[in-house]
Amino acid sequence: MQDLIKEDSILRSFFDFLFIEKGLSSNTIISYKIDVNTFIEWINKKDLDYLNINENHINDFISYLFKKNLKSSSVNRKISSLKTLYFFLQKNNLVIKSPLQEIISPKKEQYLPISMSEDEVEKLLNSPDCSKKIEKRDKAMIEMLYATGMRISELINLKMTDIDLNRSIVKVMGKGSKERLIPFGEKAHDALNLYLSSRDITTSKEIFLSNRGSKLSRIAFWQRIKIYLKKENLKTSISPHTLRHAFATHLLNRGADLRSVQLLLGHSDLSTTQIYTHIAKQRLSDVLKKHHPRG
Repeated sequence: MQDLIKEDSILRSFFDFLFIEKGLSSNTIISYKIDVNTFIEWINKKDLDYLNINENHINDFISYLFKKNLKSSSVNRKISSLKTLYFFLQKNNLVIKSPLQEIISPKKEQYLPISMSEDEVEKLLNSPDCSKKIEKRDKAMIEMLYATGMRISELINLKMTDIDLNRSIVKVMGKGSKERLIPFGEKAHDALNLYLSSRDITTSKEIFLSNRGSKLSRIAFWQRIKIYLKKENLKTSISPHTLRHAFATHLLNRGADLRSVQLLLGHSDLSTTQIYTHIAKQRLSDVLKKHHPRG
């Protein structure tokens, strides 16, 4: 896909706005760029000017996305990105009215994120062999993911100054540069302490390092996770993000209130957290069907 954003000074200013004024993360900005680039590519093929389009053009673009078999959630994300773009254009008097002002987002598909049972999590947590240096690091990372519900991007970006081992608290920089403090348990504390005490002396500020002493990437850690999934015969659909789902689901299953889970996960909207109540209800339904005499 051609990068059409570099060729347009207005669009470059928009992405500066997202980074500087809105404080969005690099990953979020990349998503915006993909969405806007897809739109501009479509606009160019139609020989249109994005500064002079109307609601009908937006509806045509939405139809085009569905014809490409995109899910409603993906289409909604692109609509959201364009709403932000046209908010910026209107704010800077580059358009009089946003063509998305009256657009109604397509109804989202109902789905439940993949989670893990407590037994499956236990198998994954116990899989690394702590006599091996790299697996000592992996053990600490997996324990911290499950203990805190952090996103994988938040985990790999943790710095030494973000951890307070004495109080077992980690400072996490979430989406939109929102900071939150998350306590973690004894098992995660011990695994992290073991890894840090054996880590080579380095000037790196990041906690979790590759064999070369540089910051570990998301992909590299995912490759490590897959090794343990295969070793323990766990389902391949599990990902590092699945531990975040398991963290939330298991807390709710054991009586935690939704608001507390929302704060721990760093969700800005409670409705985002409510999906986990459906997972808990589905698990209860599965238990009933499996074990009740008339299930």
